[in-house]
Amino acid sequence: MFDAVPGALLPALAAEEVEERHLAVRYLLHAEPSPGLLPRLLQPLAKRDVTPDRFRAAREGEAMRVEIATTVPEGMVHLIAGNLRSVVGVLRLEVEHGRVMPGG
Repeated sequence: MFDAVPGALLPALAAEEVEERHLAVRYLLHAEPSPGLLPRLLQPLAKRDVTPDRFRAAREGEAMRVEIATTVPEGMVHLIAGNLRSVVGVLRLEVEHGRVMPGG
């Protein structure tokens, strides 16, 4: 419980604090090749209404190398990474990200 002070004003929030930052993200995966792997990797994005900017997959011997690039709110980066790590067949996941500049 808290006490409100009558007439007290809340400090103005900077625009950056009101609007969550968006990050350009690349998810780099190594996985076991299987027929259902690629749709399973898209599911964590689809359920959050995120469309990848780039999706590349190539078989390298006994493994698949997959790159998923997109722009998402900062708070979503680790949620998607956690879901990708839990996909059956994923052996390794690396996440690279950088801030998206306004107007760019």
